[in-house]
Amino acid sequence: MPPNLDKTVIVVIHRKKNFFSEIEKLFAENTRMYTREITDKDKIADNTVYIVPANYHALIEKDGTFGLDVSEAVWYSKPSIDVTFESAAEVYGNRCTAVLFSGANQDGAAGLLKLKQAGSLTIVQHPDDAEMLEMPQAAINLDAGNYVLHNNEIFELLSI
Repeated sequence: MPPNLDKTVIVVIHRKKNFFSEIEKLFAENTRMYTREITDKDKIADNTVYIVPANYHALIEKDGTFGLDVSEAVWYSKPSIDVTFESAAEVYGNRCTAVLFSGANQDGAAGLLKLKQAGSLTIVQHPDDAEMLEMPQAAINLDAGNYVLHNNEIFELLSI
């Protein structure tokens, strides 16, 4: 991602609370954008990659901050992609771009549909490129994506 994207990037990855992960380091090494894990009530800033922490749902609040929530898992997942996408649809409406990649359950499909219905640009990873096709296929089944693209096509579209 270019360093002056003037956008906020939110990454929701299913991961376990006590499982060691270097996901923040991986993102930091592959972008010149500032990368950090979300903490409760963080002010949302441009040119930042936010990673949702394990065992919390991330909500986007109307005051431009993140809210972390400890409610029950959605589709056996906490963080839930649906929770974040749905709150983004409510707060930002048509001003989002959302991409749903590989996953082992349906989390993210309903939230992506809400974003599409709000007028946001929604992209689904082509199942042929997915390590686990359940998540992108669920989004395709709901017609939640404006586009169904292969990985290289996604990155080409996002770099415009």
